[in-house]
Amino acid sequence: MASKDAHTPKSRGLPRFLPGAPDPEQNPNPGNPEWQPGLTPPRSFLPTVCLPPGLEYLSQLDLIIIHQQVELLGMILGTETSNKYEIKNGLGQRIYFAVEESICFNRTFCSTLRSCTLRITDNSGREVITVNRPLRCNSCWCPCYLQELEIQVPPGTVVGYVAQKWDPFQPKFTIQNANKEDILKIVGPCSTCGCFGDVDFEVKTMNEKLTIGKISKYWSGFVNDVFTNADNFGIHVPADLDVTVKAAMIGACFLFDFMFFEHSLAGL
Repeated sequence: MASKDAHTPKSRGLPRFLPGAPDPEQNPNPGNPEWQPGLTPPRSFLPTVCLPPGLEYLSQLDLIIIHQQVELLGMILGTETSNKYEIKNGLGQRIYFAVEESICFNRTFCSTLRSCTLRITDNSGREVITVNRPLRCNSCWCPCYLQELEIQVPPGTVVGYVAQKWDPFQPKFTIQNANKEDILKIVGPCSTCGCFGDVDFEVKTMNEKLTIGKISKYWSGFVNDVFTNADNFGIHVPADLDVTVKAAMIGACFLFDFMFFEHSLAGL
């Protein structure tokens, strides 16, 4: 969808990688570590030949929009309800729907730290991605038991993880493959309040020399024909990124919502 002004989701994206271009580790402009047009991702996370069932359409996207559905009854009563998300393309068309499965006890007493399972289905109701979140700590003073997600694509087959890394100043995470080997790094800002602007989590190569995308929490004042006034996220990635890594980034987006924005006034 063509951008009409500076505030449309497309203009927030980064240039996409082009097939057949040089290796990004050989950055022709070392003074600028940002993603440059004409670069391709490292081979370790290029698309696989056989796509997991249900993720064929995901392989074509360089912008994924995640819109949280707000439960009005839960807001009125002040109770925790199971999270629900619509996952859309850049045109605002729904491609997946995610529902949290968790028990009331966990939602009430563990709040945003609760263990849960997020089941992502396509428009036909087929489950295509499963995200498992165990009960973990969320404190910079407890570095040994930090947040982690398990990504299954298709359900029952583990393809990756999102793991929080200890840092006293910035939110830091890694995307790992099925063998728990780090393949990408996610670095957030020092402050995630997002009161008057977007909050960007940059997706980088492990050496942090190249930024290949970002996960953004959009400011609640940002409204257009795609969004309503609720928690909205955008995942900007190369179109030819491996779909399992895109699935892991969707899972990371859910984790950031739980950790940083669940009780934020910016999402109301």
